[in-house]
Amino acid sequence: MIAAALRGRRPVTRRNGAFPARPASVAASAPRVAGQDRPGSVIIGSMSLAQLLTGRRGHRGRLPDRLEDLHGPARGVIVLPRHLSWPGMREFDVTDDATRRSMYGIVLTQGQRNDVMRFLHPALLAQDWPLIAVALDPRLRRWCERRFALPQAPVTGGAGPAPAQADAGRR
Repeated sequence: MIAAALRGRRPVTRRNGAFPARPASVAASAPRVAGQDRPGSVIIGSMSLAQLLTGRRGHRGRLPDRLEDLHGPARGVIVLPRHLSWPGMREFDVTDDATRRSMYGIVLTQGQRNDVMRFLHPALLAQDWPLIAVALDPRLRRWCERRFALPQAPVTGGAGPAPAQADAGRR
């Protein structure tokens, strides 16, 4: 407030839980999108078709074609890029089983194709797959099993018999 007073402007304050209205010069310069009657309410403007389709490849576009395409280290410390991990949680020791499995889960769920190829080691992924797979989204898990020829992880569902066994017991 002091800095605003020194510049000769009034500070922006809240009255009755609302901010003051935008000046007409600012509202007039805000981008408009067809179908919206309030100027300045646009968060994301119109996108080209190419921009819309880049994120629609799903797991197919993010995962390499074969397990042999993975070239991650078998030992050492990996520092993940900021787009994959929070600050303070970026360093993972590959020789420690728990931290490696955690990092592999992060890279598989959030990484792009080059991240998966760069940080995952094929033999270690195959070795840890039964423990990693149970923590993954079922669609991602099935896609990895098909793409990398990994063994199917056991499905951990609810307790009790399978549906076929339950029906046989009622007859």
